[in-house]
Order: sequence, then C-alpha cells, then structure tokens
Amino acid sequence: MQTRQRGWRFGIKRVFDRSVALCGLIVLSPVLIIVSVLVLLSMGRPILFRQQRPGRFGKPFWLFKFRTMLEWRDADGKLLPDKDRLTHAGRMLRAASLDELPQLWNVLHGDLSLVGPRPLMMQYLPRYSPEQARRHDAMPGITGWAQINGRNLLSWDDKFLLDIWYEENWSLMLDLRILAITFLRVLKRDGILSQGHVTMPEFMGTPTQSRRDR
Repeated sequence: MQTRQRGWRFGIKRVFDRSVALCGLIVLSPVLIIVSVLVLLSMGRPILFRQQRPGRFGKPFWLFKFRTMLEWRDADGKLLPDKDRLTHAGRMLRAASLDELPQLWNVLHGDLSLVGPRPLMMQYLPRYSPEQARRHDAMPGITGWAQINGRNLLSWDDKFLLDIWYEENWSLMLDLRILAITFLRVLKRDGILSQGHVTMPEFMGTPTQSRRDR
C-alpha cells in the first residue's frame, strides 16, 4: 500500500512544519533559556537529552529533549528505574510538556514533523509486526493521533492501531485538528503517565499479533 504522505499536500505539510518550528523557536526563546537554567541548576550538565530514534521509513536521527532524569546507577552500573531518576523539576517539565520544546529543532531540521506517530526506540524496530511497522510510513511527530486519544494511558497495541489509522487517513485538516486538541490536552495535562509507570514500559513485541500477520 502506498503511503498517503506524498505529493503537493505532503510538501505543504513540510513547509508548514518548518515555518511553525522556526517561529516557535524564536517566540519561545525566553522559555527555552529559563528551562535550560532550571535544568542546569537542578540536574547539572548536560542540559539536553539526546537519543537516536527511527524516523520515516526507519531512518535514524538524533532526537532532542530537555533532560528530566538523573544518570543514577546501581552497584552493577545499570541505570536505576525511571521513577528513581526522575527529578522534581523533571516532573514539572513533563507535566507542562516543556521537555519536548527542543524537538522544534528536529522539526526545523526536517527529521520530525509537528504531527505524526511518536518516534520510539531503535531496538523496537525488529519487534514490530509487519502491520505495526507501517507506522513508519508516516513522518514521526511531536504529537499525534495516539497522543490526543490517551497518550501514555494506552496499551502498546492500542497506540499502534491509532498510529496506523493516522497513516491511512492522513490529511492536512487532520493535522490541524490534532494540533488544536493537543493544545487543550497540554493545558489539562491529560495522559502524562502510564498506569503504574513514570514512562511507558518497554515494548517487547506482540507475539499473538505477529502470528496473525504472517
């Protein structure tokens, strides 16, 4: 199946993304400076969290966020659970979604869109079923259809179904709708944490769904 994100409509999406990202970086520069100082004072350096994530068609890129967790490790050198490393300042940044602001640079650079399936971990790529892997046919985004329909309160299976629905039904009007609803979700702070977790638990694959797709 050919992806819907192509042609002149996709070109408009890319121009819109970069234009909004550039304006956002300029207008929000005081906020970026204040948050940078807060992270520096509460957690030290580095200020930014940088991690490689899969972009469109699985092509890797470096994703940027404000740092929200400390690098505390146990006696064996393994990172402690997220709940033990997330700082008070980090919780505040996540609750207000301010940790996501550096991703505007990723949008300006062309690796990320304002709207699309969230880019997850590189190690998840071989764990997707063929159907789940279709989420990478669309540009990844800062927010998306799954984010406004439950965010981290969703199971992985439900999240991927919403991502695939977005890829199959993408339009410029859908993107604008998602952006508008995202603004309201951020104000209400809906779905920030998954049930019983500071962050989503690791995706280990969906064996039953993988067998159906074979």
